[in-house]
Amino acid sequence: MKRTVIITGASDGIGAAAAKMLAYPGDTLVLVGRSPEKTRAVAQELDADYFLCDFTELAQVRALAVTLAQKYPRISVLANNAGGIMAAREETVDGHEKTFQVNHLAPFLLTTLLIDNLVASRATVINTSSAAHRHMAKFNIDDLDVRQHYSPSTAYGNAKLANILFTTELQRRFGDHGVNAAAFHPGVVGTNFAAESTPLMKLGYGPIAKRLLLSPEQGADTLLWLATTVPGADWKPGKYYAKRKPAKPSRQAQDSALAVQLWEHSAAMVAAG
Repeated sequence: MKRTVIITGASDGIGAAAAKMLAYPGDTLVLVGRSPEKTRAVAQELDADYFLCDFTELAQVRALAVTLAQKYPRISVLANNAGGIMAAREETVDGHEKTFQVNHLAPFLLTTLLIDNLVASRATVINTSSAAHRHMAKFNIDDLDVRQHYSPSTAYGNAKLANILFTTELQRRFGDHGVNAAAFHPGVVGTNFAAESTPLMKLGYGPIAKRLLLSPEQGADTLLWLATTVPGADWKPGKYYAKRKPAKPSRQAQDSALAVQLWEHSAAMVAAG
């Protein structure tokens, strides 16, 4: 059966690697990226559709969702992979902390705007999280924009924790309607995701360090597995995975009440505009 697979953050790193591994003949591969040059190059190499979207502007996410919903009534896989870690606290034009918006609010908005298409397709939704949620997060549901006690690592850990909580609540709300959600940890991968971060973080992901880190292809392996296997048979929806196996998230990531709160707060945060 012909499938439509959408991958965000597909211009580089894990997203580009996943796109190349998911470029099956007969399927429709749709790439979303911020860089015109990089996104176009990957799309042309794979003969894929592509769209440009900067997740620091929610208006662009809304416009993207309208376009995708109209052009692809059936969406088999939505891989919310776009993300990054920033060097200093910065607010977007929407008034939200940049790391939280790019890693969580924007994919939350995109997914919820596409929910009718995803339900109709019994789609798989894959959220790229990180084990960073275990040791970096200092999650405060009343301060999601980290106006107090900000650090780049805290903001990133919080966003990656939000990815898991979002996955849990997405499954609870829409699992009975056919949506199959999963979050995964790709490992410590040598990509450019820290390009806007601190000098120390850039060094940790620099050319020398990359020799010791996983390749983008290795990091994309669990995404590939989730996207090409059968939910409910090969993996259990609503869970968090690493190395193609269930992984245990932090205690806070398993808090179902917190997941409900995050959904409600997130919906309110993206409601304006």
